[in-house]
Amino acid sequence: MSGNDTRFGKLALTHSQSERASDAARELCDQIDFVPADQADAMIVVGGDGTMLDALHDMLEGGKSLPVFGLNLGSVGFLMNRYRGAAGLIQRLTKAKPLGVKPLRMTVTTQSGETHSACAINEVSLLRETRQTAKVEISVNDRVRIPELAGDGILLSTPVGSTAYNLSAHGPILPLGSGMLALTPISPFRPRRWRGAILPDQSRVTFRVREPEKRPVAAVADFREIRDIAEVQIEVAHEMEMTLLFDPGQALDERIVAEQFAH
Repeated sequence: MSGNDTRFGKLALTHSQSERASDAARELCDQIDFVPADQADAMIVVGGDGTMLDALHDMLEGGKSLPVFGLNLGSVGFLMNRYRGAAGLIQRLTKAKPLGVKPLRMTVTTQSGETHSACAINEVSLLRETRQTAKVEISVNDRVRIPELAGDGILLSTPVGSTAYNLSAHGPILPLGSGMLALTPISPFRPRRWRGAILPDQSRVTFRVREPEKRPVAAVADFREIRDIAEVQIEVAHEMEMTLLFDPGQALDERIVAEQFAH
């Protein structure tokens, strides 16, 4: 079967190195003529959420964004569709529903004055590097909202990431169409009663590390870590919207609603 037999044209394939995902990839290659990613109109990702994040970050760094259809052979598979074998995959793609995902862009200034930039599909988190409690000043749109947060750290999550680390830190689950971001403290000590905030996705959030030499802090965009930071600025990269494809009735927005009723 040709990769041209779908409304997305030519298809590329990437997969995790697990035995199950590798076997599935071979099965798919027997039925579909895949092309390299730079020649493709859409991509099939086989694995788990980590594999999907890797694929999305590769596209962000490569400057070419393809619609992505994930097939879950990992653990959670929140960003994926159910794997049902190679048969019928083209028909599933034809019926798939698109979902736009906008990443966060963080700009980091380190204690030595270096500047780094990275994107996050799920969240940007600040984490203490040592046993010393982190102390962070939090500003929104250049207005200081928390002069000093003391705790293990702080994170800013997209709706996609709101069911990941954010949820583990007792942050809110955000519907995908909400246009909001979740600002969630990680094991906060002070202010004792502050449990975070929900912000419009037009917001610019700035974290400044207090006492950085004594209390070093790392910034992590999904899985890219930058250590010994002094300041982090974060905003949504609206111009870098990406597209995930889901089977009808299995879209991520429905999963986010369903997650709020899980027990």
